Amino acid sequence: MLSTVREYGDQALLLEFDSTAEVLAWTAAIRDADLLGVVDIVPASRTILLKLAGPRYLAPTRQRLGKLRTGHNDPAASAGPDVVIDVVYDGADLDAVAELTGLNPAEVVAAHTGSLWQVGFSGFAPGFAYLVGGDPRLQVPRRAEPRTRVPAGAVALAGEFSGVYPRETPGGWQLIGHTDAVMWDINRDQPALLVPGMTVRFQEAR
Repeated sequence: MLSTVREYGDQALLLEFDSTAEVLAWTAAIRDADLLGVVDIVPASRTILLKLAGPRYLAPTRQRLGKLRTGHNDPAASAGPDVVIDVVYDGADLDAVAELTGLNPAEVVAAHTGSLWQVGFSGFAPGFAYLVGGDPRLQVPRRAEPRTRVPAGAVALAGEFSGVYPRETPGGWQLIGHTDAVMWDINRDQPALLVPGMTVRFQEAR
């Protein structure tokens, strides 16, 4: 449920939720409603920031949000994934993830490829998408000691999320594989390969 709506300066509202699933459902509902005066919608893990065209839209937008209803967000009901990403499952932490989950490495791969993931939000680095909706058995903690260097294309897990590092960067997620997919390219019409709301399926590269 929409538990809190806060004014975020005089030209934005911050909506707070209890789960990423609620964020996804409300983001879709707000986009579909095409609310007057809302110029940008920025989802995060438990919040949505609504940027407004001016202070005069604060009160009317609050009222419209109070009347808004969300549908059930079920990515599995879609015709298929928006993006398929080929992965070589050779990550440095694959065995550790197997031990943490009680699965063997092949079962970790099967759980990761058997899920229809959805982009909840973006952040951390340009092109880094936080994917949700995976097999709950894959929920693992971050590494106790982050790496100073994670290569571009590394496929990883942390908490409820999976993600692909778009460029070389420090990072603390558990690495289970790598992909050649280019996650961020400023020469594309849409630089980010994955944007909020998209569905994603990983498949094992042969």
